[in-house]
Amino acid sequence: MLFNHTRGIRRMPTATAFAALFLAVAAAPAYAAEGDVAEADASAGQLDEIVVTAEKRPQSLQTTPISISVMRSDDLVNRHVQSLTDLGDGAIPSLRVAPFFSRPGALIVNVRGVGVLSDSNQPARDQGVGVYIDGVYMGRPQGLGAALYDIENIEVLKGPQGTLFGRNTEGGAVNIVTKRPSGQFKMNTIFGAGNFGSYKAETHIDLPEFNNISIKLDGVVSHRDGTVKNPLKSQSDFNGYTKRGVHGEIMWKPSSDFTVDLAADTSYDASTTLYQQQISAGTNKLAAAAKLQPHRAKEAVVGTIEQPSIGKSTGVRLNLEWQAADSLMLKSISSYRKLTQSQFDNASVATSMQQPITAANPTGAFNLPSTVTTAGTGFVTNYPGFAFGRYSLAYFKQNQISQELQAIGDFGDQFKYAVGALYYREKVSDNAQAYNTNYFLNAAGSAYGVLNIDPATRNIDRASHVTTTSIGAYGQATYTPSFANDIMHLTGGLRWTRDKKVGALTIVNNVAPILPVNGVNVQGPIALDAHWSRVDPMVNLAFDVTDDVHVYGKWSTGYKSGGANSRATNYKPFNPETVSMFEIGAKTEFWDHRARFNIAAYTGTYKNIQLDFSGLYEDVVNGVRVVTTRTTTNTVNDTGKGKLKGVEAEFTLAPVNGLTLSASYAYNSVKIPDALNPFPVAGNNGQASKFPVPIYQVYTPEHSASGAIDYEVPLNDYTLRFHIDGNYDSGYYGAYTDPGFNALTGVVTYKQPKGEAGLVFNGRIALADIALGNSGAKMTVSAWARNLFNEEHVFLKSAAATTGVAGFFNEARTFGGELNMKF
Repeated sequence: MLFNHTRGIRRMPTATAFAALFLAVAAAPAYAAEGDVAEADASAGQLDEIVVTAEKRPQSLQTTPISISVMRSDDLVNRHVQSLTDLGDGAIPSLRVAPFFSRPGALIVNVRGVGVLSDSNQPARDQGVGVYIDGVYMGRPQGLGAALYDIENIEVLKGPQGTLFGRNTEGGAVNIVTKRPSGQFKMNTIFGAGNFGSYKAETHIDLPEFNNISIKLDGVVSHRDGTVKNPLKSQSDFNGYTKRGVHGEIMWKPSSDFTVDLAADTSYDASTTLYQQQISAGTNKLAAAAKLQPHRAKEAVVGTIEQPSIGKSTGVRLNLEWQAADSLMLKSISSYRKLTQSQFDNASVATSMQQPITAANPTGAFNLPSTVTTAGTGFVTNYPGFAFGRYSLAYFKQNQISQELQAIGDFGDQFKYAVGALYYREKVSDNAQAYNTNYFLNAAGSAYGVLNIDPATRNIDRASHVTTTSIGAYGQATYTPSFANDIMHLTGGLRWTRDKKVGALTIVNNVAPILPVNGVNVQGPIALDAHWSRVDPMVNLAFDVTDDVHVYGKWSTGYKSGGANSRATNYKPFNPETVSMFEIGAKTEFWDHRARFNIAAYTGTYKNIQLDFSGLYEDVVNGVRVVTTRTTTNTVNDTGKGKLKGVEAEFTLAPVNGLTLSASYAYNSVKIPDALNPFPVAGNNGQASKFPVPIYQVYTPEHSASGAIDYEVPLNDYTLRFHIDGNYDSGYYGAYTDPGFNALTGVVTYKQPKGEAGLVFNGRIALADIALGNSGAKMTVSAWARNLFNEEHVFLKSAAATTGVAGFFNEARTFGGELNMKF
């Protein structure tokens, strides 16, 4: 079957009020929607077919029996999506994309509330949602914020994908497909500029085929100054970025049944951290220079050291495809990638300008004596205040190789299959250091200074390295019995995987770690040598009720790999966590293919959940056990079972030619059992916890929705296009324990605050397809806006009774214009 690839469409939030609001602003920028989006064909007014590769072969979205949302190239243009980071506004309700704390250089990706609970930003830890680009698994959360190249589809596969996609897909998979060389001369070039000093330039060039060789070149540059000003003039502002990259692809077809596809890319991503604001005060004494900022700030309270975190990623991919027979396709996907990422985080400078009130300091005065040495000068300054502004510097290096072999075929109309094998190996290392960059000049804390300390002179707080090797084999087959009139499809699949992690924790507090061995404290690297094997099955039963109505039921499993926590002192391995899920769904089209409604409901269990707990750091000095105020973090597997359930619905309607309405909604519920903190209770002479800690699910709004209106008006010499979309979520937790929980009494004196609900609109208006003479070239002029109405909410909060509430606000309104030339 041939499928038509035109623009995508989006959805509308389920509430009728959203539809009314969209129609009221239809004269403003309009665009397409999300997910199961398909856009209306201008001539017929029908929704066009969407093709996905969720089952390793091209097939219609409507007949693929799993829950999938798709964003296509026009969707990304209309939403002004520069990277995966921009999908954090909730364009696909069950997908949640967020920076790791304040760091856009490392992303958290969750689907249906599963993927990341805590710090996956480490060598021996993984995320639970797999991100793939052209069939290649991206092994690290670092680098995911880089600029996107010429995208065909972004497919979000929801629920465990352990059978076909393997490890680290317990929540789902994000499958990114780029446009391949066409063999015809084409050029698509875009120039743009906007507020906050933003600019953008990208070009995509297809060269004519010669000697059965087609070549495609892509280049992109995107920049934005910071959205929060840093008062220290010599330093970068907060929340700015510069992204650039080059991608080249050569496709050779020596014969009609054999294709060689070689691609290479390199990218550069320099971004500064988000700015954490002090929203309300706690019991601590605030410095005189400190200011509460309950609304989105335009300028930081104090100036501080802030520099871009730089990520560099390069890779090579080789795809071989051989149509060995009419009913058999053999594929090979080979790849090599490497990345480096620096993470320079001074986001919390405003929240650290406070002093605890203690017996030794009953007034909370800023009068504790301190001494600071300015590196490289030997100059010693004595001052009455104390240091603040914790600057975290983390360095990360990774390289990976992978090789996957696939055989995809069928035996007539009754039996189709996909089998394959994968080898994956990555080497990762990191180190981190932290120190204060600011200090007070007087006892009141009304004046401060800044120290530009050379990181080369600072201690290494922690360092580790690990090599991960994973091998797997899988098979999946679908049987369509003729005795059921070809309307029933029974699919079964199985995957075996073996993961092995070998590495070491080499530094803790600038020295080799200390660990008791047979009663004797031994100092040296702590080795990690662990392996795990898994079998992930899948069963799916689907029925074609009519040509346009398809229902299914699916049971599947997936897992997130085990590992070790480099913030721990013992580097003890923890086991994989797993998800088992049952899903039922229906995919329907009606009204002469002008309407599409898809719905899925699921329930599942969440086992061996990887939880982080922090406790007092313990060390041995001259044979004496010493407990300090420094913390360490261990990861343990929760012994209880978590519960997952939810509903997802997507609706697309093309009521008249040129108008498309779309809406999507997700209810995602994650219940994690309480867990016992393995550390002794702080300040209670090493007493063990008596009560388990209540656990919240993070980065998962219970309710989320997205909707859009797209309207297209063909005129004599151009086409007028409007787009507007709205994206809502009910708020989510950023940390999963209450800061005021007493493990000895079970009493909660201070609860973890939840992020605020938000409703953000984006829009675009364009004069498209303006003919440039008789050359065949066309021009599009457009204006766009993200957060069109400048709505503000705190999406991520942290708090304690002593420190008060701090948090990150969503981005202010950004807008700009673009010029697009196509030849």
